[in-house]
Amino acid sequence: MLDAQTRTLKNNIMQRTIRLFDWLSPTQLSAVGLVMAFVCAAFLWRQQYQLALIFWLLNRWFDGIDGIVARTQNKQTDIGGYIDILCDFVAYALVPIALVIGAINQSNLLALVFLLASFYINSASWMYLAAILEKRNVGAAANQETTTITMPGGIVGGFVTIVFYCLFILFPAHIVPLFITMSVLVLLGVLQRLLWAIRTL
Repeated sequence: MLDAQTRTLKNNIMQRTIRLFDWLSPTQLSAVGLVMAFVCAAFLWRQQYQLALIFWLLNRWFDGIDGIVARTQNKQTDIGGYIDILCDFVAYALVPIALVIGAINQSNLLALVFLLASFYINSASWMYLAAILEKRNVGAAANQETTTITMPGGIVGGFVTIVFYCLFILFPAHIVPLFITMSVLVLLGVLQRLLWAIRTL
């Protein structure tokens, strides 16, 4: 929901660092980001939360910079966009799973199931809708979006997800209410998208 408002600021900040990484391809940057996610998960499993937060932010940094490098170097490809979204989804699953494994109990497990179920439903919600919009030629290219395919908005977008995951890592003793809050917001976004689709398609 806040992605459009924060994208320009994010791009301006990251634009200043791309020279440090211009020797890597956009897909290699996505892969480095994925490695950061696995390192983050390892620290979460060991309950080393401050180090985990650093690697989570590094994961998000590389996830942001790969697209900027692709556009700057005119190296945007469909396979690059596909790999990028796969890396995102692996990271989004790893972090909450590692948090729960690091401090496993029944309440944490149930909240994790609810969170991952909301992600599963949300993925079907926006990905299938994106395919329909691309099929109708009203997707990313038609709207001059910088992503490989259009990404129909919802209450919880990329920026809000980063904030929630930082809260998960900073306040692991409160992951049950945090997981539930994020899950509810994700599902409300699914409903919002469904109502939009019913009115529009």
